[in-house]
Amino acid sequence: MKLGLQLGYWGAQPPTNTSDLVAAAEAAGFDAVFTAEAWGSDAFTPLAWWGRETTRIKLGTSIVQMSGRSPTSIAMHALTLDHLSSGRMILGMGVSGPQVVEGWYGQPFGKPLARTREVVDIIRQVLAREAPVTNDGPHYPLPYNGPGGVGLGKPLKSIVHPLRSDIPIWLGAEGPKNVAQTAEIADGWLPIFFSPGAASMYQPWLDEGFARPGARHTRETFEIAATCHLQITDDAESVINGMKPFVALYMGGMGAKDQNFHKQVFERMGYADVANEVQELYLAGRKDEATARVPDKLVDELHIIGDRAKVRDRVQEWEANGVSTLLLSSRSPEEINEVAELLA
Repeated sequence: MKLGLQLGYWGAQPPTNTSDLVAAAEAAGFDAVFTAEAWGSDAFTPLAWWGRETTRIKLGTSIVQMSGRSPTSIAMHALTLDHLSSGRMILGMGVSGPQVVEGWYGQPFGKPLARTREVVDIIRQVLAREAPVTNDGPHYPLPYNGPGGVGLGKPLKSIVHPLRSDIPIWLGAEGPKNVAQTAEIADGWLPIFFSPGAASMYQPWLDEGFARPGARHTRETFEIAATCHLQITDDAESVINGMKPFVALYMGGMGAKDQNFHKQVFERMGYADVANEVQELYLAGRKDEATARVPDKLVDELHIIGDRAKVRDRVQEWEANGVSTLLLSSRSPEEINEVAELLA
């Protein structure tokens, strides 16, 4: 199993030690570094900025929000960064949720699976550069001939010849239909809140996708890159308590009350009653109470926290359940080096 550094998205201000983290990850043999975006910092620019100081480590987005850019624009970002990094780009994408898509990007959220399929197909056309890019689908028609257009759209090929026609496309997916489609059309999966205990829930969904006609991969060649917090410590209780606000945010506050895809993940894991209570408290502004309702067992299940022996055993458990890359939210070069030494 490979290791990746998960930088995530920025908070109120840019982080201050990212260059040191990226340098340490490359020196320690990490396979990739990933960035994310929500409704603040974007995912591509940090990779271009910090990636310029590296030579080997792969540069991935986890994840790019599809509604924030047209499919051809996403392809332009990816092929540009792939050239600048000499072929180290991994394009991770996801649909986000209706609050962000419609409230931040001003785009309709409906039909997320159909939109994803069109986005992936258009990007692959751009990267293949075999013919001018066209799309007959209703979500991203190319050329555009709809209301407000002037009827002069022309199918185009990228001016720039892509360095690679097969830049890996990994998708963030949570529900059964989305996970199955990801296994069918993508090169990898970026699950959120994956855990060995929940792995059996996902296996039939993945198998359905692999069995579809035209699927790109088998289980043996498909990437599963799961994010978790890994910390070697003799005080697991303190670390678990420190992770609870993050879990409470996604369980209760990251999405609309009736359409929170993250909350649905916890419900499928068997925490429906807890998720309902946390959401009710969180949306009522009682965030501390919501955080206190998050069970220690759940946090421990989602992350790898403990002494060296427990961490080593837990990492092997994640690998045994299909994870090919473990994306770690390390906070210092010392943490990166300690993990790399332990798992070497």
